[in-house]
Amino acid sequence: MSELSIAQKKYLTAQKKHKVTVRFGRILIFVTFLLVWEGAAFLGLIDSFIFSSPSQVVRCFAEMLLDKSLLVHIGITLFETVASFLLVIFCALAFTILLWFHQKLSETLEPYLVILNSLPKSALAPLLIVWLGASYQTIIVTGMSVAIFGSILSLYTCFASVDPEKIKLIYTLGGRKSHVMTKVILPSNIPSLFSIMKVNIGLCLVGVVIGEFIAARRGLGYLIIYGSQVFKLDWVIMSIVLLCIMAMGLYGLLGLAERRYLKRL
Repeated sequence: MSELSIAQKKYLTAQKKHKVTVRFGRILIFVTFLLVWEGAAFLGLIDSFIFSSPSQVVRCFAEMLLDKSLLVHIGITLFETVASFLLVIFCALAFTILLWFHQKLSETLEPYLVILNSLPKSALAPLLIVWLGASYQTIIVTGMSVAIFGSILSLYTCFASVDPEKIKLIYTLGGRKSHVMTKVILPSNIPSLFSIMKVNIGLCLVGVVIGEFIAARRGLGYLIIYGSQVFKLDWVIMSIVLLCIMAMGLYGLLGLAERRYLKRL
């Protein structure tokens, strides 16, 4: 028993060292990249007007933060992303449930869903702008178009892969198809739903940025496209960094919600 305890301690110590090493390596790579970038711009090895530099990006961030214009752009993009994400989850779940209840409908629509999911969503954005007008509602729809078809296909596959013995048990006990959905299908697929949600949050952000490229007058996507047109590369790089931070934060919130749910099981 004592040997097993010692071995466990050695294993836990090794795991902690591994995590520390990985974190240190990540930080070291990031800091080295920033130092090399800043040094190359300072020494003139790269053109700071074209490639900018970390110090210029930080200065640009501070200036736009003080005049409060940056908060407006961040808030617009965040709102559009969260709205499109929530609508994707609700619509995909509702439509998948409908397909599960109606087998003939699912078989009829399957090839169309596959085609729509394979279609480059950037090709839909200009059409949506023309059809719906240049508004934040259109950008939300653009964000939805990137994720919704794949979500429906993934969810339906998860629904179809539930253990058939559990479904037979519900029917044996006198249950109906609605009972199968509420007692077996949905509870069994909550972990899968979390996985789909974590993928969708990034896809919705991509779709929103595509929409802002074309039709927005506010938002981080607008800052990127406008900054590139007037050669304000500080805006472009700063907006890209903020989008990365936003994506990481939203993904982290979903991961936290998933971990709390799994702990309750």
